[in-house]
Amino acid sequence: MNDIIIEAIENRKILSFFYKEHYRVVEPHTFGIVSKGNENLSGFQIDGTSESIVVPDWGLFTIDKMVGLKILNESFVETRPNYTKGDSRMVEIYKEL
Repeated sequence: MNDIIIEAIENRKILSFFYKEHYRVVEPHTFGIVSKGNENLSGFQIDGTSESIVVPDWGLFTIDKMVGLKILNESFVETRPNYTKGDSRMVEIYKEL
């Protein structure tokens, strides 16, 4: 799963997956470990549903809770507003835009 996320960030490809029983379509921006020790993806959800955010918006997704992760053929060009390189929520960053 980590390889898929890294490839998507490197190539600015959109990801799809289920998370907490909701289908998500996400532009991945940062992948790493948060202070709790979990691997997480910070991304901008552009489609799908969520119980905690109004789409489109930013989300922080725990990798172990993702199901059916896929890289879509669609790409994105720019980072989204409020993106900060070196995400302070992460204690170690594997890959970022």
